[in-house]
Amino acid sequence: MGVKVEKLKVNFKTLEEFKKFKEYGIQELSMLDDLGAKMVEDDSDSPFYGIYFGDKLVARMSLYQIDAKFDRYFYPPQDYLELWKLEVLPDYQDKGYGKQLVEFAKTFGLPIKTNPRVKSSGFWEKMEFANVDYDMERDRGENPLVWYPEGVEAQQH
Repeated sequence: MGVKVEKLKVNFKTLEEFKKFKEYGIQELSMLDDLGAKMVEDDSDSPFYGIYFGDKLVARMSLYQIDAKFDRYFYPPQDYLELWKLEVLPDYQDKGYGKQLVEFAKTFGLPIKTNPRVKSSGFWEKMEFANVDYDMERDRGENPLVWYPEGVEAQQH
């Protein structure tokens, strides 16, 4: 396919691209404010990853590494990734870009937690994500899905 996942730089060009996505929100606006306040241009320590088609950002996600001391999902407790804002622009959907982003996240070898959008459960099932046993205190109304790498299982509460 010749298309690869890349870490997105935090700069004005990337933020302009983000405006094309539905889930453009507070996080991006605060990044824009930081840039306006003379934040270092092209900061490479960004949680965002994306796929470009030509010079257009067509798919993106954010990955945050969560420290093991906050792990309430996986056994044994360990660092894990939280995957947010997985989104592919409408004209580029059903071409494997979302799958490519998730497969890339799996290459870190850490368990992954995500809060899927409505009507996306079929996609996450294909990507081998599973429902967790709902825990009201832990999940607080979210309906997280998780992916377990080999040797990792659900925490028992």
